[in-house]
Amino acid sequence: MAPLLKVENLRIELATRAGVAPVIDNLNLELGHGESISFVGESGCGKSMTALAIMGLLPEGIGRVASGSIQFDGEELTTASPRRLREIRGNEISMIFQEPMTSLNPVYTVGEQIAEVLRAHQGLSQKAAWKQAIELLNAVQIPNPKSRMESYPFQMSGGQRQRVMIAIALACTPKILIADEPTTALDVTVQAQIFDLLRDLRAQTGTSIIMITHDMGAVAEMSERMIVMYAGRKAEEGPVDQVIARARHPYTHGLISCVPHIVANLTEERQDLTEVPGIVPGLSEFGQDLCLFSSRCPRVTDQCRQARPPEAHFGNSRISACWHAEEL
Repeated sequence: MAPLLKVENLRIELATRAGVAPVIDNLNLELGHGESISFVGESGCGKSMTALAIMGLLPEGIGRVASGSIQFDGEELTTASPRRLREIRGNEISMIFQEPMTSLNPVYTVGEQIAEVLRAHQGLSQKAAWKQAIELLNAVQIPNPKSRMESYPFQMSGGQRQRVMIAIALACTPKILIADEPTTALDVTVQAQIFDLLRDLRAQTGTSIIMITHDMGAVAEMSERMIVMYAGRKAEEGPVDQVIARARHPYTHGLISCVPHIVANLTEERQDLTEVPGIVPGLSEFGQDLCLFSSRCPRVTDQCRQARPPEAHFGNSRISACWHAEEL
């Protein structure tokens, strides 16, 4: 079966004061029907920019798709008209943004905001949209959904606002749901509830999910496959269990090593938490013909500083852009 989403050789350029920077540099990925994948990496690595490109929401006048292809269900999105993109957004591809407090309109009730999506994309009447909005709030497990329709965003907790965002995103039963850090600033109990909710809704609707996160625990919880991003490039890709068991890129290994492990025996000596030294390169350094992780890598060699590593394939499912992938 053909993939639902196919991204080929995608290059996104961003205009900065220092010049044009390739914030996404030759990215390739596929998303199958009903599949859940995760984009993983530090802030500034290109995860959210990739999502905005898929949605056709790159910052106007600043960001652009310089080359490459984004195909959704066989349709090319990079050349689609603004009108066609508006039809797709919210209807066939939806996104849960990182901070619900700034994504929801503070002067409208949550009921009005959910109903607006249904009227715009489904052509429902005010009465029918209101009724379905109540059903959506019930589906995302908000207590007393009928009365909560009249609530404003500031009257709800962070977890409830995130559930409203999920209800809006799933209002039209999209084929793809992009979740950009959906549990940021939520406590661990609410995080677990949100993950359970997304899993249940995916099972019920068959929606494919793209999870954007820096949390390896969330990746293991939610996805079958992960794509590790670094400085606008794909560092590694593969099934989550295989990547966690044996990372093929030093950056992936560093991210996994940063996750604290709970030991069963409190008297057992605990290993110190590790960190990935250094910081992500600045935009002016993106696009160079070398490994952009070389300045932070414990396995760096002269070759890493002189040429960009190709994507090495391991079997049918593993990819690593590292000169030393075979040794890892």
